[in-house]
Amino acid sequence: MSRTRTGRAGQPGAEGAPQGRTRWWLVAAVAVLPAMVLLPFLVAFVGMVFSDSEYPLGGGPKAVSCTHAPAFGGAALPDGATPVGGCVERSRQDVSYSADFRMPRAAVRDWLRRTYPEAPPPETEFCADDADLCLELSYLRGLPEGVGADVVQVNVTHEDAGTALVDFAAFTT
Repeated sequence: MSRTRTGRAGQPGAEGAPQGRTRWWLVAAVAVLPAMVLLPFLVAFVGMVFSDSEYPLGGGPKAVSCTHAPAFGGAALPDGATPVGGCVERSRQDVSYSADFRMPRAAVRDWLRRTYPEAPPPETEFCADDADLCLELSYLRGLPEGVGADVVQVNVTHEDAGTALVDFAAFTT
């Protein structure tokens, strides 16, 4: 008794069809490509979840010289200024510097005028953090050319009759 072949060749209209050919590479590509695209995101997510840092993507605060922080905003520490705490740089996508210092209260306006001659006068209303005097600068509003920062914010709080606390921030946008 002879065996007869069954399958595609025995079906009507299947005379020219190749036998045993599948498109496995197409199935593999459809399965592998999304996995390859999503794999870096999965690795980054797992790294962030298991990181013990407060800043898993970087950009945490870094102590810098208190002459470097104001220089980024085109300024220098004024005569008689005393840094309060440390000066800080934060950077990830943008860069920001901050410096807090005390200086003679009577010299604040003169220091701002000499440092930023094209700036408008400092404001006394609508200042952040209940500051007594504030100034916000940008390239369109008094910031000199060639400065690393795009924006400079200065908030001044009068502590007593002779001392002012200056909060200086310079950052890119």
